[in-house]
Amino acid sequence: MSDVHAPAHRHGHGLIDPSIKRSRAGIRAVGRSLAVLSATAAIQAAIYVTTSSVALLADLIHNFGDALTAIPLATAFLLRSPRAERWAGYAVVFAIFVSACVAAGEAVNRLLNPEPIEHLLALALGGLVGFAGNEAAASMRLRAGRALDSPALVADGRHARADAIVSLAVVVTALVVALGANAADPVIGLMITFVILRITWQSWRTIRSGHAD
Repeated sequence: MSDVHAPAHRHGHGLIDPSIKRSRAGIRAVGRSLAVLSATAAIQAAIYVTTSSVALLADLIHNFGDALTAIPLATAFLLRSPRAERWAGYAVVFAIFVSACVAAGEAVNRLLNPEPIEHLLALALGGLVGFAGNEAAASMRLRAGRALDSPALVADGRHARADAIVSLAVVVTALVVALGANAADPVIGLMITFVILRITWQSWRTIRSGHAD
């Protein structure tokens, strides 16, 4: 009698609910990207302390805020709730939209009130660090989001990729300003805004469709 039930027991002992596997994989991906973005922000903070570059400070604050988007996503995966995951996705889209508004406001302010940009080498270095960190986080989130069919995680990956473009644009700004074109700073800022708004729309469509494409 015991022999009859033994195989079933051995078979069931190793089973793990697929939702638990998905939850663990999602939390792992979000956690790794959070670690990368936190390290990026820490390095940029160290550079800011030595340079006091306002542009670098803005990018630093932006990247730190983006790292915090991992909190609603991790919570949603922990709860193993599709509804919570969708609302986490909407929170990420809102964060992208706010980023666009902040970038637009800063660009318009610089157009109306031009200011000389200093510490260009440090600014470029900080931008490169931001680009590398955000691109790494974007790759992690997009790869995991598509594997887990998580529109929210895909949207956050696109968010990180948009931030990588923002940081790279900071490097371009430093190079162009070094050549004497100070007006390039707000102009590139407006271009960044349009890029972020486009990714906002793409992310919104991803969340609404419910499919990680």
